[in-house]
Amino acid sequence: MKKNKLLLIGWDAADWKIIGPLLAKGEMPTLKRMIDNGVYGNMSTMNPPYSPMLWSSVATGKTPDKHGVLGFIEPLEDNSGVRPVTVNSRKVRAIWNILHNKGYKSNLVGWWPSFPAEPINGVVITDKFQKVSLDPKKQKPMANGTIHPKNAEKDFKDLRMFPYEITSEHVLPFIPLAAKIDQKKNKGLTPIAKIISENVSIHNATTKLLRTTEWDFMAVYYDLIDHFCHSYMKFYPPKLKGIYEDQYEIFKDAVVGSYRFQDMMLERTLELVDDDTTVIVMSDHGFESGDKRLLVMPKVQAAAAMDHRQFGMFVAMGPNIKKNEKVYGLGLIDIAPTILHHFNLPVGEDMDGKVALDIFKETKDVKYIKSWEDVEGDFAELDKKKSSDTFSDEETMEQLIELGYIERPDEKIENAVNKTKCDLKHNLARVHMGKKNHERAKEILLELIKEKEPIDISAYYMDLVGLSLEKKEYDQAQSYLDTLKSIKTDVKYALFFTEAAILLGNGKTLKALKVLEDARDDNRTNNSEIWYRIGVINHSLGRFSDAQNAYDRAIKIEPDKAKFHKALAENFIELGEYEEAVESALTSLELVKYYSEAHYVLGRALEKLGDLENAKIAYETASRLTPKTFHHAEKALENIEDKLIETVHLVDKKSNAYKKDQIVIVSGLPRSGTSLMMQMLNSGGLNVLTDENRKADKSNPKGYFEYDPVMSIHKDNSWLEKAQNKSVKVVAPLLKFLDSKYRYKIIFMNRDLNEIIKSQQIMIGKNPDDLPIKLFEAFKKQLINVETWKNKEPGVEIMYLNYKDVLENTSEAIDKVTSFIGVDMNKPEMAACVDKTLYRNKS
Repeated sequence: MKKNKLLLIGWDAADWKIIGPLLAKGEMPTLKRMIDNGVYGNMSTMNPPYSPMLWSSVATGKTPDKHGVLGFIEPLEDNSGVRPVTVNSRKVRAIWNILHNKGYKSNLVGWWPSFPAEPINGVVITDKFQKVSLDPKKQKPMANGTIHPKNAEKDFKDLRMFPYEITSEHVLPFIPLAAKIDQKKNKGLTPIAKIISENVSIHNATTKLLRTTEWDFMAVYYDLIDHFCHSYMKFYPPKLKGIYEDQYEIFKDAVVGSYRFQDMMLERTLELVDDDTTVIVMSDHGFESGDKRLLVMPKVQAAAAMDHRQFGMFVAMGPNIKKNEKVYGLGLIDIAPTILHHFNLPVGEDMDGKVALDIFKETKDVKYIKSWEDVEGDFAELDKKKSSDTFSDEETMEQLIELGYIERPDEKIENAVNKTKCDLKHNLARVHMGKKNHERAKEILLELIKEKEPIDISAYYMDLVGLSLEKKEYDQAQSYLDTLKSIKTDVKYALFFTEAAILLGNGKTLKALKVLEDARDDNRTNNSEIWYRIGVINHSLGRFSDAQNAYDRAIKIEPDKAKFHKALAENFIELGEYEEAVESALTSLELVKYYSEAHYVLGRALEKLGDLENAKIAYETASRLTPKTFHHAEKALENIEDKLIETVHLVDKKSNAYKKDQIVIVSGLPRSGTSLMMQMLNSGGLNVLTDENRKADKSNPKGYFEYDPVMSIHKDNSWLEKAQNKSVKVVAPLLKFLDSKYRYKIIFMNRDLNEIIKSQQIMIGKNPDDLPIKLFEAFKKQLINVETWKNKEPGVEIMYLNYKDVLENTSEAIDKVTSFIGVDMNKPEMAACVDKTLYRNKS
């Protein structure tokens, strides 16, 4: 008897939202037993959530851009047609190829895709095995490559169940009121025979292999739940508007029936494995079961996948698996590295996933290899030229069409092939978008928008808008959006999100908020994303109570969105509710373990509570996860280390020490003395960044020391690199657009608000005694916003300096400035800049 075996079972689309109530009612006892004796948690999916792509990531530990499976169908090698995706699309080695090379024996049943079968040490029952025609008169011989080894076909062919063998006794457990259906008028029972028979075929093959073969690793894939959900989820309670009452009563139990049947098959499976076997049950994504269910599918590629939810499920049980513990942060790409580690094999450094060490009782160091692709030897790989003979699969194609995963291919072969190629390229672009490979994604999309009819290019423009927003190229985003609006398409896009994002990027915050609030009021369904974005804007405006209400509404609708809980944690910090902030940040990390921004927010909350050691760990984690892009974490880590050093009295902390490549910002409200301070720094020997385009005038006879690109910093802040080790003037409202990857010393000039407004009124030729109240209140709010912004920016140090003190206590003010900047300066020259006669607008 072999030891250390591992059985991987895939339940496509299984979702904790359905499983939870069934566990509570005792209706999935086998899975409950696994949970009690093992670990469980969420399984995070990827974008786009298309099953062949996802299950190939499970098998390889790599994202689709690396493994090559990019959709449900693929063009034939000679471009003479299209077919369901095959293993020929996969261009890297799967877990069973690696195990074959190391002498292990593997069985594979129904994996999607696995046809044509790879000649591994073991038995492969491919995803073509169970696909048969509904019509008993149209059955075809089993295609070459359906089973490996070929001589095993005789042992398995009679294990297939056919749709015509399904009787009322099979149907009634799923649809107890099936007898009420008039099958001449209502086709609601049509899918069920095919779904049940196919999954029973998979189960029959699985149990035979478990009973009759020796193996080390075995992987089985069921699409039962996914296909039941696509056919019957619209009838699942609670009843949706638009669903007829009689239809609801007949079909409402169908989805639950699929889960119960899957649990029954799991029970028999576990009876056939011993206690030394580790068993993993997982899904690739969840399935919408609430208000977000779609009753009418939009005319977009793989529209049915729009019902897929971000999180699937994961359960594992075995001799070295922890008992009855919840685990966090698992992703599909973590499965293959974890299985390799289970077998004490090295993980490829080119794999995108990580070993899920949290599931094991006893852990060992993870071993690594540069890449399994570079290892020579027998990996039981197909000769794809020989295995790529044209083969059709009409039954599978028809099922994919019925489920809504693909459109019926164009009768013109060249159109069908071109449409398929475009869809695959678009999927690849979306994968790159998900991985933040923005330039590569854009290259692909720019090629795709050159396509002509009948290709609908609107989706490509929609993604280009999204990419431009990611890169903060708001004018470009608007240009793409304008083009999108001019394209004739049957697809109805929710453009209010995009319009609000562009307005927000261009500094039109209140207009952006109005767009979202109008959409919220017009939207007949409760949209969590609208509430979330309303919360983000209110947070940026300092309306923290309004933001909390919006975040709470978003979380109530969709409680398993990590970014919602992270945003709520940030808001709690601003409200001074630090323990609640920690709790919300941890909830976010339970959902997505490797969420760098949530780790950072957790660090901020812990730091506020005085837990410096754990704050440091959180900042270190955030920095390690995104070392090249998440500069907040790096700055916060430096600051926390300074605090820890100060706490243990190792050295005196010098908060004003010079920071390498620091940028000195002179800021304040207009007419608060910023030009005087810039002149003093310039005379004191600090280089200033100015283009001298704005000349001196009677309002500022000694010059403005401004730099024109500052005015458009909200669109482009790349020029900040030139400001390192220099000083530049940035007025208070624009501080929030500073790039967080730099270190800043900000000298913020304060002045009596009455004097500021009076000076501004004179400057623009208005009556100085006419002080607009709204402007006064707006300036007060801007000063509050600066303080709020500063508290969130670990790379920012700020010193407030009163304009009047500079004039009346010049030497003391200069000492403060030079000490704060941390460099030696020519103090007499700085003092010589002060001209008290220019203090003309006194309060």
